[in-house]
Amino acid sequence: MSDSIPNVLAERYATSAMRALWSPEGKVRLERDYWIAVLKGQRDLGITVPDGVIKAYEKVKDQVNVASIMERERVTRHDVKARIEEFCDLAGHEHLHKGMTSRDLTENVEQLQVFRALLEVRSKCVAVLAGISRRAAQTRDIPLTARTHNVAAQVTTLGKRLAMFGEELLVAFGDLQHLIASYPARGLKGAVGTRLDQITLFNGDAKKASELEHRILQHLGMPAAFNAVGQVYPRSLDLQVVASLCQLASGPSSFARTLRLMAGQELASEGFAKGQVGSSAMPHKMNSRSCERINGLHVILKGYLAMAAGLAGDQWNEGDVSCSVVRRVMLPDAFLAMDGLLETLLTVLNQMEVFEAVVEQELMRYLPFLLTTTVMMEAVKAGAGRETAHEVIKEHAVQVAKDLRTGTVRENDLLSRLVLDERLTLTTEDMQRLVEAGKANAGDAPQQVDAFCASVAAIAKEYPQAAKYEPGVIL
Repeated sequence: MSDSIPNVLAERYATSAMRALWSPEGKVRLERDYWIAVLKGQRDLGITVPDGVIKAYEKVKDQVNVASIMERERVTRHDVKARIEEFCDLAGHEHLHKGMTSRDLTENVEQLQVFRALLEVRSKCVAVLAGISRRAAQTRDIPLTARTHNVAAQVTTLGKRLAMFGEELLVAFGDLQHLIASYPARGLKGAVGTRLDQITLFNGDAKKASELEHRILQHLGMPAAFNAVGQVYPRSLDLQVVASLCQLASGPSSFARTLRLMAGQELASEGFAKGQVGSSAMPHKMNSRSCERINGLHVILKGYLAMAAGLAGDQWNEGDVSCSVVRRVMLPDAFLAMDGLLETLLTVLNQMEVFEAVVEQELMRYLPFLLTTTVMMEAVKAGAGRETAHEVIKEHAVQVAKDLRTGTVRENDLLSRLVLDERLTLTTEDMQRLVEAGKANAGDAPQQVDAFCASVAAIAKEYPQAAKYEPGVIL
């Protein structure tokens, strides 16, 4: 019987692509590729590396035994030293890590994991934006009761509501693009950031040490590097990364919460697959469990944001390792949570249903209330005082609301009562005209949907494969 504890985020929610980036085996492979890249660069710049050494390392780089490395670490009490010994023993040589400190390895490799994970997140965000755009276009002209303070307010359209949450994601996507385009690697800077050991290795040639770092940055594929950095890169960069994930998740989380509310009123559903069970006790239930998961994963992300904020601004001198235990949890799990959130959201966008008949019933129930500002303006134009009209309409609206809630009336007859009130001098024909116009009067909501869809179309054109991505099968 094993007493190992699985990573729930990895095993239950994240995809294989994201897991591969953050798995112990995956990290060891990235480190070994990095070591080999440094060794090749040193050789090309004049450091003696005997024939066959690099090939020997390349031959065994994929022979990853995490248990063996852990056994070594229990002796060395140093993770990097354990991994150096393991790789060198496999290759039969000791030419790794020359002129390097542990952080020359770990900082850059961890940043490579972050950078590649950001690219993965970007691809799925494009797919999500495309999905929201598709749904918004489909529901562009469906009138819907808009709510503020969760109370019926005015008429909007369902497409406009979707575009509202989509645009929030669109803004966050722009910030993600900037982060990816400017993300700086720590580089090969040595124990305190001065490149002393590499310069010494090159017999005092600082230009060669700088050139080696340039080659390593090309290997990493990152767009920039810190210049005056210490042993560790500023942990405020981790804060920026996790904050970006939280921002990206916020629009989708609000969408999921709203869809849960709509499902409770039977206006829409996230979908219910064949064979799915909503409750072990209540057979009729069709819970919004995927949307609940999205909201839950967003909470997890905000927890990691608090962890990242705790590390930012807490650097001692050129650096220390008190942050390592936090980052080992925070960085991989934040991306695993984000991956699961986006995958789940894509499934919801593919399967969600809208019940237009119920949407219309709700609209007609509230429409007389939603038209009160228009009625007031019509009454003013017909000669009533503005404050008098306001008081009369409020008096009848409050009473109708009470009558509906107590069951005194079954239909909203506010407009009929206003016609009968001589203080307003409005006719039945006036009210009928207002109702017909009001049902379709969602302002420029349809045009807002069009503008959102156009913005997404431009992004989809830039990333066509990402826009076509379909979610994997997730519990």
